[in-house]
Order: sequence, then structure tokens, then C-alpha cells
Amino acid sequence: MRILFWGTPAYAVASLDALQQAGHELVGVVSQPDRRRGRGKSLVASAVKQRALELGLPVFTPERIRRDLACQQALAALGADVSVVVAFGQILPPAVLAKPPFGCWNGHGSLLPRWRGAAPIQWALLEGDADTGVGIMAMEEGLDTGPVLLERRLPIPLLQNAGQLGERLAQLTADLLVEALPRIQAAGPGPEAERLDRLGVRPQDAGATHARQLTKEDTLVRWDATGLAIHRRVMGLFPQASCPWGAERLKLLATEPLVGRLADQLTPVGAALAARWSGEATPPVAPGTVLELVEGEGLVLASGGCPVLLRQAQLPGRRASEGQALIQQLGLVPGELIGVNTP
Repeated sequence: MRILFWGTPAYAVASLDALQQAGHELVGVVSQPDRRRGRGKSLVASAVKQRALELGLPVFTPERIRRDLACQQALAALGADVSVVVAFGQILPPAVLAKPPFGCWNGHGSLLPRWRGAAPIQWALLEGDADTGVGIMAMEEGLDTGPVLLERRLPIPLLQNAGQLGERLAQLTADLLVEALPRIQAAGPGPEAERLDRLGVRPQDAGATHARQLTKEDTLVRWDATGLAIHRRVMGLFPQASCPWGAERLKLLATEPLVGRLADQLTPVGAALAARWSGEATPPVAPGTVLELVEGEGLVLASGGCPVLLRQAQLPGRRASEGQALIQQLGLVPGELIGVNTP
């Protein structure tokens, strides 16, 4: 099929590659404009744009596709059979949705209608969902409201972070798109209602949840939360979760919640610590207090619930460290509060 591909972050690159490798013709790629990033604030192209240019594909970067009529006309002139959207980052207007004869299809990283919106992977982790998945959805004007053609489910391991889960979901999205397109082609063009009826799509159930855009405030870890909530924030917002470190921030990159009932999902060290700490009363100390230094592993910290094992973190201006190196870099001892009176 002649495909117009819409995508922006690294998550979408696997789908772009898979569609080309499956023998489809990529007539164009639409991505978000270059953004200023890094300390030098230099303009950086999106991961999808970079890959599209490597593949020699024409790239379009409208600031607002809804308002950019010239870009809409240029895209229409490409004569795509179908549009495929993976994490593009803008809502497509009705005129764009109606153009391809085989429709517009979105590879979305959640089990719709749970976590419609901008950050489904992060919110699945933040809320402690047991599983997630990918849906291939027919697009309509609403935000992720269209009927679902294909869906696959993935369990979420307790110790998996957003980056690791995102890699799994990105590959699953690519696989499902490659599986879906022959079905979409076989159903043929025509009025949308008739096409979707031939495909046997599933309308989304009631009870939608919205994965709102995350803010800098969301990344702040508060030690008076429960150990499990702290862990979910660290994993879900990887690598951005942080706590105060003097006048700066300490990035928190890997934790384990020392909850006895979750021992089968922890590392052997984490399970042993959970059994020990659940078997004795946590001392009456302030949340964020260092309870124990575990040689070669990290620091056990008090929370508003069960303790947390901090395994990996990154000091301002330093590389990430873990285990014994982390203990040495932080320079904390039992009884001290993390982030207080630090250098």
C-alpha cells in the first residue's frame, strides 16, 4: 500500500521501519517540527524525521497541521492509500482524516479505552496497572475514541521502567501494524461505515481514562508517599523522577518497594530485605531517612509506608551510578535524610 506515515518520537521509528520492510511504499512522513534541546538549545530533529531522512523519504513538519492548509494540500497530492499514525503529537483535522481511501489508522500504546491521550505508558506504570498493550484503531475526530481493529496485551513487570516498557510496546505496535494493513487493504476502499463493518472493528467500551500530559511537578518524588507509590513514580517517569538534593535535584532511576506480598516480583536481595523489614517495625523516623546501607546494592530509605531500596540514581552533573558506587557518591549514613544538608 501507499502509506503516509505520521510520527515523532523514537517509539514510532520501529513502526516506520517495519512498514517499509514489509514492502509498503512510504510516500511521505509527517513529524513535529525541530525543537530546541540540550544545554546549547540547538535545534534537533525528531527521531522519526531523522530516520525518514536516512531512508530518503520526503518529510513534512507542520507546526499545526489543522491550520496549515498548504501542507494539507501537499500531503493530499501524494496520493496515499492510507495514513498510519504512531505518536504524532497533534490531532488530525477532519479534512485530513477523510482523505485516504483506506482510512487513517493509529497504533496506540494502551488497551483502549484505558489511557487515551499523550502519556499512556507512563500512566499505566504510575497507576500500577497489571498489564497494558497496543490497539490498532480507526481514527476519528475525538481523542483516541475510534473503534479497534487489533489489540494485544502485555503484562507489566513490577521492576520494569517506562523506557523498557516503551521498547516492548513500540515493537508490538510495529508488528500489529504490519498484521493489520493486509486486512485493511483486503476490506477495500469506500464509505467509512461500510469499510469498518467489513473489517469487524470493535467499538471501545465505556469507562475511558485520560492519560494527561505530564508536568515537571509530576516528576517530584515525595518520601511521605507509600513505598509502592514512590517506586511507581520512579519507574513510570524514568528517567525524570527526582527528589531535592540541596539546591538541585537528584534523579532517581531504579528502586524496589520492600513489600513482603510482592516478594516474588523482587530481586533476591529485594525479597530478602522485604521479608526482614516486614518482620520488624520500621523505626519512627521521618520519610526519606536512610535506614540501612546494603553493600553492593544501594540504600534503604523510609517512606510513608514500606521502605524503598534505592538502587540507581544520578547526582547533578554526574553520570548515573548504582550499587556501591551510589552509596559512596551520595555519602549518606543511616539516620540522615536524603536531600537535606547535602553538598
